[in-house]
Amino acid sequence: MLNDLESVMFDEKALAKRVAELGQEITRDYAGKEVILVGILKGAVVFFTDLIREIKLPVRIDFIIASSYGDGVETSGRVEIKKDLENDIAGKHVILVEDIIDSGITMNCLIDILKKRNPASVKLCSLLTKESRRQVPVTIDYCGFEVPDEFLVGYGLDYAEKYRNLPVIGVLKRSIYE
Repeated sequence: MLNDLESVMFDEKALAKRVAELGQEITRDYAGKEVILVGILKGAVVFFTDLIREIKLPVRIDFIIASSYGDGVETSGRVEIKKDLENDIAGKHVILVEDIIDSGITMNCLIDILKKRNPASVKLCSLLTKESRRQVPVTIDYCGFEVPDEFLVGYGLDYAEKYRNLPVIGVLKRSIYE
């Protein structure tokens, strides 16, 4: 599967270092507060599990599945919630954990939905951001890396449900998806 990559953008060491730093920031910012981390499935699952181990606070976790991509490489512009939260977030500090913010459409929709449930706060933690692709504004409170407009896979990121298990993040060869 590594042969399907044009190049490796972030190796295991770089990912571990940045995830640890994000965990330290969250630990500092939320000391003494009750926090619910909401993982956005499926892409964020690898980042999410590594991140929660780096947060040195008691945290609750939940998951949501939302998509605007399907099996394609471009957003459809329509956000579909496939699995909602199981826990009440009213009065709680919520941190959404995402693998990558691209157009911002899905995240903007999710933040609006969650804010209507009266949490104490909603913050966003994303491993990657593609500012060049942003269609709607999104504030990322905890960001790992800004990346160029390339199709990335690995460390949870997929193409048609493949490549999530790569331990690195790399640029997928165009011949695979075109």
